[in-house]
Amino acid sequence: LFGRSAVMCGGSGNTGTLGRTMMRKWVIHALQLTLAVALLVVVWRLADGGQALRLLSEANLVWLLAAALVLTLQIVLSARRWQLTASQLGITLSAGTVVREYYLSQLVNQVLPGGVLGDARRAVRARRQAGLVTSSYTVILERLAGQAGLLVLLAATFVITSVAPGGFDWPSWLAVPVVVLLVAVAAVPPAVILGAEKLAGRMGQMATELAENVRRALLAPAVRWRQLALSLATAAANVIGFALCALAIGAPLSPTAAAAIIPLILFTMLLPVTVSGWGLREGAAAALFPLAGLTAAEGLAASVAFGLVLLVIALPGIAFLRTPRAVMAP
Repeated sequence: LFGRSAVMCGGSGNTGTLGRTMMRKWVIHALQLTLAVALLVVVWRLADGGQALRLLSEANLVWLLAAALVLTLQIVLSARRWQLTASQLGITLSAGTVVREYYLSQLVNQVLPGGVLGDARRAVRARRQAGLVTSSYTVILERLAGQAGLLVLLAATFVITSVAPGGFDWPSWLAVPVVVLLVAVAAVPPAVILGAEKLAGRMGQMATELAENVRRALLAPAVRWRQLALSLATAAANVIGFALCALAIGAPLSPTAAAAIIPLILFTMLLPVTVSGWGLREGAAAALFPLAGLTAAEGLAASVAFGLVLLVIALPGIAFLRTPRAVMAP
């Protein structure tokens, strides 16, 4: 199709390159969708999908509605975090604009492979005031702040349950990678920030620019505590939302078990290899729920319920599909 279009347009080299690029993107998207389906099939077979389907069919709608409300609050808080991050980098966004754009980005993330295309679109649409590079930093740093909140929650839970056993028992096969993850996350960012100016060439320039934007947007005295509060609040909302989905299908998690395993489940959604984490998230839930005294089928059902709730609460983004491409007037 793309080759034929190039010929019709006079065989333009640019058109041919564009066609090949588009074709590669569609192939990648098709592979991501295929992988998501394949992983879901495997997890479904290994984790007693029939039982999971029964649990989903009997789910308590009240608890699902509560999960939807909590996760909707998470979207609003995340939008506020983006507004605060952008303001530190010279981009002024109104409250209505950030909520609208965040809903739109969540919708795109939910329905398109990769799970990050909505965020990329958000950066493009926010470029008018300060350019694409700066608007991209606002999105990247806002997402990083959100993941940092989950990491802080996970680290606190790991320390508390390790010092005061009884709330959650960490098996060695899980405790070791969690410790490695937490140590790496605690050590690498400060090393990058402190050592950025010592790097030479383009890498040094990029590291220095990243470090400066982190200082301005996340660590400046005027915003650091608000950033921390927003990130912890969004992390808690995500964990509570997932726990409510588990409760809805009859698989209640204790607070410590929820704080221990749900962040690990949610981290799998960061890998841009499927559609919005589908398949990866279900596999992680099926593997980790037995550590809380529940079954793999219950983990699978809870994760599917969570994914469906995320999709439903993102649907208001449809109303914003026709908003102008270049936005962000205050």
